[in-house]
Amino acid sequence: MVVLRIRNVHKRKYALICLCIAGFIMYRYLGMSGRGRRMSRKVGLCANTSQFTLEGEPFRIIGGSIHYFRVPRAYWRDRLMKMKACGINTLTTYVPWNLHQPEREVFSFQTQLDLQAYISLAAEMELWVILRPGPYISSELDLGGLPSWLLQDSSMRLRTTHPGFIQAVNTFFDKLIPKLVPLQFKKGGPIIAVQVENEYGSFAKDQSYMLFIKEALQSRGISELLLTSDKHKTLKSGGVDGALRTVKLQKLNQRNIQELTAIQPNNPTMVMDYWTGWYDIWGELHHVLPPEDMVSTVREILRRGMSVNLYMFHGGSSFGFMSGALANPSYRALVPSYDYDAPLSESGEYTSKYHLLRDLLSRYKNTGGSDSLPDMPVLHYREAYEPAIMYQHLSLWDALSFTEGPFKSTKPVNMENLPVNNRNGQSYGYTLYETIITRGGLLQSGDNVRDRALVFVDRSYIGLFKRQSLELAVPDGKGRRTLSLLVENCGRVHQGRELDKQRKGLVGDILLNNIPLRDFTIYSLDMKPSFLDSLYQAPWKSLSETPSFPGFFMGRLFAYGYPSDTFVKLPGWEKGVVFINGLNLGRYWSIGPQQTLYLPGPFLNSGINQVIVFEEQEGDFKVHFEDQADLGMAADIQ
Repeated sequence: MVVLRIRNVHKRKYALICLCIAGFIMYRYLGMSGRGRRMSRKVGLCANTSQFTLEGEPFRIIGGSIHYFRVPRAYWRDRLMKMKACGINTLTTYVPWNLHQPEREVFSFQTQLDLQAYISLAAEMELWVILRPGPYISSELDLGGLPSWLLQDSSMRLRTTHPGFIQAVNTFFDKLIPKLVPLQFKKGGPIIAVQVENEYGSFAKDQSYMLFIKEALQSRGISELLLTSDKHKTLKSGGVDGALRTVKLQKLNQRNIQELTAIQPNNPTMVMDYWTGWYDIWGELHHVLPPEDMVSTVREILRRGMSVNLYMFHGGSSFGFMSGALANPSYRALVPSYDYDAPLSESGEYTSKYHLLRDLLSRYKNTGGSDSLPDMPVLHYREAYEPAIMYQHLSLWDALSFTEGPFKSTKPVNMENLPVNNRNGQSYGYTLYETIITRGGLLQSGDNVRDRALVFVDRSYIGLFKRQSLELAVPDGKGRRTLSLLVENCGRVHQGRELDKQRKGLVGDILLNNIPLRDFTIYSLDMKPSFLDSLYQAPWKSLSETPSFPGFFMGRLFAYGYPSDTFVKLPGWEKGVVFINGLNLGRYWSIGPQQTLYLPGPFLNSGINQVIVFEEQEGDFKVHFEDQADLGMAADIQ
């Protein structure tokens, strides 16, 4: 009996110990990891003193940008876990209007564009969110993320209180903002701040515009802290009363910070965009920022007690025709890779920047409440698949019957004003203009080609128009001949004061012997999935030794088992577009710097995958798949 009592006492002791351990674990989970759930959530993020507070407690934003629209949805969790493991506590993302509203009456917030799911996933990862809904976002996107159908209005003045622009913004915000309101901090969500427009100080054409955008957000229920973000020289003109000003930079200059603190001396200082690298331009070198330079700047920002957002933490890819362009000093188009030389590579690989940054941020304890950072997720496998041999060919001319149209017009019509896509015009891709000529001579573009045009007479190539090349000789010939201009929109300018002038295709007259050409037949080749699907019925032919160009080439990629990430490489090809299973990966161009296109495993099927290449001028008829990215010869950012 005594022995039994002793055993019962021991059992009670063990039970008490177990309860204590369980209680401690629950305290750690609810009190530390889930501290956001225990907050009263009445005040939110405040900027009334020299340091941010979140629900009354001191808080430093250590943010990183990852854009949901540049990362395959299947990889969202992987990328955010890698962000969390690096010591980042806040996710920032832009919202691309042009992708969410491709036509006036069409809105897309599903699958790859499910912004609510992305923000909810960030909350699950215990990341705060700063949202940047525009409407203009820049972000190296075509037209800075504005939809091209806005340019159908010949009097349109983008980023102003022009009635047509205001009406369009209101319609978009009526759809967008109600989806975001429940995800705000004060309503239990992760959104702690919202940015008003983006870098308006460098544009600043309308003093009342920023107030309109601010009120458009607040009147629809945005109640968290508002921010603006500008380069140091335009901080004053880019701000709006009631929003915290933040700065964008790559090199930390004391004078730049002083300019910010002089404008708002009693508020927190935040570098909203610390550029961890840079974007790349066709025909130039791959831009890189040395890892030591990046981490030393971030270290100094943190040492000074400032908050920071890394733009980009992970860049991803500007799939399809998403990329923008520069206007000054001359027109230059951007590549589809948005690797940005960021801490996480385009395909989500760890870089030396990531490891250095993680080591630095591990010394800061406000990244989630725990004493140590989460483990780094295991990397995805990459594979060099067997090359895809092109075995079928479809001439561009044989594909024309599968386009929407054609359309007849006395004068050239720019692509935005073509009566396609439910009269929303053509946004991206190529447009073919054909007319009849009866003589040869001097063909002049008058700088009305936007942006490149392959020129044909009776479907035989005679030359190229581009921004710097304005004249072309048309050979003499007898009778009526067909003159064709295949015009490519290489990307609309994404920043600067020329946004209103970004119409594409032929934007004015083409002269032959100083006489304007008339009576055009116009074909829209926007290369949308529906067009690619329709080509199944086209008269494909077995590939001959001398196929015609431009043309479509079809092959197959075999992926056995669970498909892995890979990189498409096209040695021997000149310029064109790659489609995998109907998805537009983006442009390739032999001039570089980018030599490979990232092909995520989730885009592939187990087994046979269709590969279609649209090539403008010259092809090798074989598409290679590598296990490493090749972004070209690198050069340090100056």
